[in-house]
Amino acid sequence: MLAVAPAQEVVRFIPLLIVAVIAGGGGNRPFWVLATLAAVIGVGVLRWITTRYRLTAERIELTSGLLFRKHRSVPRDRVRTVDVMAKPLHRVFGLSVLRVGTGQHEPGNDGELALDAVSAAESERLRAMLLDRSTADPSTMGTLVAAGTAAPGAAGVPAVSTAEAAPAAEQELASLRWAWLRFAPLTVLGVASVGAVAGGVWQLLAEAGVDIEDVGTVRSLLDWLTARPVGIAVLAVVGSLLFVGALGALALYVQAWWGYRLTRRPDGTLRVNRGLLTRRSVSLEERRLRGVHVSEPLLLRAGRGARLSAVATGTRGGDRSSLLPPAPRSEAHRVGAAVLREPQPSTLWPLRRHPPAALRRRLIRSVLPAVVLTAGLAAADGLGTAPSWPWVLAAAVLLPVSVLLGVDRYRNLGHDLGERHLVVRGGSLVRQTVALRRSGVIGWRVSRSVFQRRAGLATATAVTAAGAGAYPVLDVDLESAAWLVDSNLS
Repeated sequence: MLAVAPAQEVVRFIPLLIVAVIAGGGGNRPFWVLATLAAVIGVGVLRWITTRYRLTAERIELTSGLLFRKHRSVPRDRVRTVDVMAKPLHRVFGLSVLRVGTGQHEPGNDGELALDAVSAAESERLRAMLLDRSTADPSTMGTLVAAGTAAPGAAGVPAVSTAEAAPAAEQELASLRWAWLRFAPLTVLGVASVGAVAGGVWQLLAEAGVDIEDVGTVRSLLDWLTARPVGIAVLAVVGSLLFVGALGALALYVQAWWGYRLTRRPDGTLRVNRGLLTRRSVSLEERRLRGVHVSEPLLLRAGRGARLSAVATGTRGGDRSSLLPPAPRSEAHRVGAAVLREPQPSTLWPLRRHPPAALRRRLIRSVLPAVVLTAGLAAADGLGTAPSWPWVLAAAVLLPVSVLLGVDRYRNLGHDLGERHLVVRGGSLVRQTVALRRSGVIGWRVSRSVFQRRAGLATATAVTAAGAGAYPVLDVDLESAAWLVDSNLS
């Protein structure tokens, strides 16, 4: 930790180092750079010296800071997730960052307690103790230890027995298949990230006074593009961006999901291991699991792919609830059934259709903005303030697409209530299917807007302490809303 903490502070204070290099003029520049480096390294060492943690039968506590002392204490029964992460620098020294998620999201509370950094063996020992409520023994706990220095068998630290050190038997639910790489470009993340990086590099070179167009290769490429018709030039640029974006998406996919395994462990937890450079291992207690969420963004859906995440108390989406990388849709449903211990996926049930009035509402919501925009462009053309092609293009493309979008949103609407699960589906740009355990629904909220009352519709929302906290069943008739509420609460 004496090596890792200062290195982390140096990375964090790189902007300050750049300012020191620029501001320190003349012969004083080396002094300012060395002084800034010494201060940054001192902050890292001071952070290690002043950090202590303690695990007792009831709580896990963390104390840090010198001038401003900070003490955090989390009851063990509030622990929802345990996330063990090892960045490349941590892996060099055999260290990990252990984050304890509590599920609290109040303002000013980040909802987690982080031990950065402890040994890899210590992080596994702490994870096992935090997730196993029966191992809390007040007689063997309670000593404050320095972060990164605790080791099994040290004074005040319980030793790890041979049985604890041996790998426990576990059931593998899913593992990475390289054929899934075809879904990486369908996440759009690669194109967006490559575009952002390219824009940032272009801006930095411009600020440094480098004329991009004077670089030989770039200049030749620009000359070639300008000598071609506009359509070919646009296709060449778009094709190049898509190709580079696809490569970037593949690299990000491999980095995030290398070595992926989803397992069910004998201690009653689901564990997700993944990552190439930065290794992550997230444990989620099954007793806090309330359902699964299958997400199908438009591009993934076009490629018959999907994502799978857990609906659990103390989690509100994000990386910690992810159970599966972008993968085939059939695999997402299969893994979801395995997680819920179902013989057949409830997320594939044939769902109840919603009334035709719901279709009218979907069409009005999707088509009305396109009609207003087209009418505005046509009015501008009539007044002579704009050319005619924009409204013609909007009428020929935007209006049909908006109609298809409204119809697709209606086709994706559906719900059903089985013996154990409530299943809700909806969305078009991102189609989402949620299978929620009936035992996890703690209440219902039925709402009706003015337009819904005129159409004889209502929205019945299942309230739960897990995941997003509320899962609406949109635009159902009153009889279906009453049936959902009465059946689930009876």
